[in-house]
Amino acid sequence: MTTDAGEAITGGRTALGIELGSTRIKAVLIGPDHAPLAVGSSDWENQYVDRLWTYSLDAVWTGVQQSVAALADDVRRRHGVELAGVGALGVSAMMHGYLAFDADGELLTPFRTWRNTNTGRAAERLSAEFGVNIPHRWSVAHLYQAILDGEEHVGRVDHLTTLAGYVHWQLTGEKVLGIGDASGMLPIDTATTDRATRGYDATMLARFDQLAAEAGVELTLAELLPAIAVAGRPAGELTEAGAALLDPTGRLRPGIPLCPPEGDAGTGMVATNSVAPRTGNVSAGTSIFAMVVLERELARVHRELDLVTTPAGDPVAMVHCNNGASELDAWVGLFAEFARTLGVDVDSSEVFETLFAAALDGASDCGGMLAYNYLSGEPITGLEEGRPLFLRSPDSRLSLSTFMRTHLFASLATLRIGMDVLQKTEGVRLDRMFAHGGLFKTEGVAQRFLAAAIDTPVSVGDVAGEGGAWGIAVLAAFATSGSSERSLADYLDTTVFTGTALRNHLPDPVDVEGFDAFMRRYVAALPVERAAVDHVGVGHQQTDDTGTTSAVLTEEQPA
Repeated sequence: MTTDAGEAITGGRTALGIELGSTRIKAVLIGPDHAPLAVGSSDWENQYVDRLWTYSLDAVWTGVQQSVAALADDVRRRHGVELAGVGALGVSAMMHGYLAFDADGELLTPFRTWRNTNTGRAAERLSAEFGVNIPHRWSVAHLYQAILDGEEHVGRVDHLTTLAGYVHWQLTGEKVLGIGDASGMLPIDTATTDRATRGYDATMLARFDQLAAEAGVELTLAELLPAIAVAGRPAGELTEAGAALLDPTGRLRPGIPLCPPEGDAGTGMVATNSVAPRTGNVSAGTSIFAMVVLERELARVHRELDLVTTPAGDPVAMVHCNNGASELDAWVGLFAEFARTLGVDVDSSEVFETLFAAALDGASDCGGMLAYNYLSGEPITGLEEGRPLFLRSPDSRLSLSTFMRTHLFASLATLRIGMDVLQKTEGVRLDRMFAHGGLFKTEGVAQRFLAAAIDTPVSVGDVAGEGGAWGIAVLAAFATSGSSERSLADYLDTTVFTGTALRNHLPDPVDVEGFDAFMRRYVAALPVERAAVDHVGVGHQQTDDTGTTSAVLTEEQPA
């Protein structure tokens, strides 16, 4: 197999996927059978600067280059050959946010990520004007908030994009987005029958221009947004300048075809084979979100639900929660530190597995304990900022098993609120929910609790082990497969996921009842979290060489 893999690598019969996630930039190389051949990654962290979450663009390229270099080392170690090129390439990244450039290609304001919730006024006004939910993190909300705030840079904006769109632009010179990522900038007109020609909603484009004019800014939003491409379509080739950015050693040469860049939600759908109606997936890491492919329009607008699309352009209801497993990760880190203090040398993955397994024996309703995992604001529960919080009633028994179950439940609680709207209010039905991400790596724990939270069977499997980086590599392979007449769903079913083994978990009635009881206390005590936001400051401050004061949060993906 190593020989075959080596021949595929040297022959360029591969696809490379790069995904810029919240805590890690990852590169995955796949072969003709779509199996991963090599992996490379680089950790990075967001910074809280001037009350906004951001990453520097220098860190983008440092991380990308380190990931590609690590992948090349992995190719050499595993297969005994050099990485001399790839057959196709794709880029994915965190969706949404705000990257604004002037006509010279200069960034006008630091990258504002999906995590920011300073856009409340804009999101509320646009939601009312458009008649659809416009989340805080969407690019159009960031732009309109900048207009409302009178920010000087707005008049010089020439081009808006997402992080994936930015990287793709630098690699190819093409200002284009995959339709799934584009749907997080401005709503897509999904009424158009031909998915390949679907674009931004024309009525909303025109209304935004009017709102901007009312605020004293003349612009044409349609001219600022990237072009849109659906999965399977070509989206440019690696340029000489792009190749130097990606790999300064020159291993990757110009001319490699690229697929449309996509957001991490879209690549998660691909990585879990969840692009057909009545399928869905939950991704849990720094944030946690559910994507459910719809078979009909929703009856009305809900602030808990975002309407986006699959990479093929089909409508999706998204429940996006800013806060996922980072606070849980912090508690596990505390226990690992305690073990080291005792002189116990223990691997971090073993600590996770031990503590997660303990949660299975905890009280089904968490025994009077509550936790809020809010490191940042959480729009679904109406909080502009977050304060991690653990509390319990005086008569609750403080045991390790129930403590861990409480924090695992807390990681899923806000998602449950949004899924209740989708499942109970809208009556959306699911045939399959797939779970992936760091939270689900310990077998049979978070999967079981998610099944209880949404009262739906949940599947996990090794297919999504390499996550969105593998998903965008698959999309790159699809774009160069010569299968333009095949649907993405058909390609995944018949070519990529044939013979895939899954582990399925049915909801346990005792767990379901326990999670329901936990949620009643969770919702009732939300004013306590609100009080913590109102009365507890932002925490650790540091000053850099320029005199800028910032709060820094370092996050690690759960093992």
